[in-house]
Amino acid sequence: MMRQLDPSQALADYFSTYVERDLRQLTAVHDLHRFERFVRLCAGRTGQLLNLSSLGNDAGVSHATASAWIDLLQTSCLVYLLPPWHTNTGKRLVKTPKLYFYDTGLACWLLGLREPEQVQRDPLWGSLFENMVIMEGLKDRFNQGESAEMYFYRDSDGNEVDLLLPTGGRMRAIEIKAGATVNPDYFKGLKKFATQYPDACDGGCVIYGGEDNQSRSDWPVFSWKTLLQ
Repeated sequence: MMRQLDPSQALADYFSTYVERDLRQLTAVHDLHRFERFVRLCAGRTGQLLNLSSLGNDAGVSHATASAWIDLLQTSCLVYLLPPWHTNTGKRLVKTPKLYFYDTGLACWLLGLREPEQVQRDPLWGSLFENMVIMEGLKDRFNQGESAEMYFYRDSDGNEVDLLLPTGGRMRAIEIKAGATVNPDYFKGLKKFATQYPDACDGGCVIYGGEDNQSRSDWPVFSWKTLLQ
C-alpha cells in the first residue's frame, strides 16, 4: 500500500537529507547555512538568466563559490540550466543560460509555498508555470529516446521564445504563458523568431494556463493539461 505522504513534509525531508547527509559525504560544502540560503535564492530566480555575481553577493559567498555550487546543483540534478540558442549570423543574442529546477514542487517548497492557492497568488507564478512546462518537455524528449538538447531564444531587443526543441535540424518554437486567457502578445516572440530565422523555425505553438485548446492560423494554442496526456 502506498504511503500518503504530505508533499511539504516529503520535500522538507528530501532537502534535509540532501544537504545534511549527501553533501557532508561529498565534503563539497563547508557552510551549510549559506548553501541552503544559496539554493533558496536560486528558487527565487526560477526562469531568470543566471547571474552568479548577484547570487553570490546575496548569499554572502564569492563568485567562484557560487559557480562551484551551481555546478554541484547541476550534477546532483537539482537545478537545470537551459542554454540560449546561438547562430553564426552575427546577430546580437543573449548568451547566458536560464535557471530552472528539475522538480517544480521543490522550487515551490524552497519559496515557502505550501498550498496550490499560494502558488497561483505568488509573484513567481508565471516562472514556476514555465519551469513545469519546460521540465515536461525535457521528460518527453527522454521518453522518446532523444537527447536533453533544448534551448531558449532571446535577442538584444528583448524578443524571446521560452523553449526551442530540435527537430530534424530545425527548431520547434514554444511560448509558455501561465495566463488562462489568450492574449495577442503571446505570439509576439514566436512571430519575431519565425521572421528572423525562417530556415531554422519548424513551426511551434503556445502552451497556456487555460482549459481549452484553440486553433490559430499560424500558432496553435494548447492547454497545459495536454502535457498530462
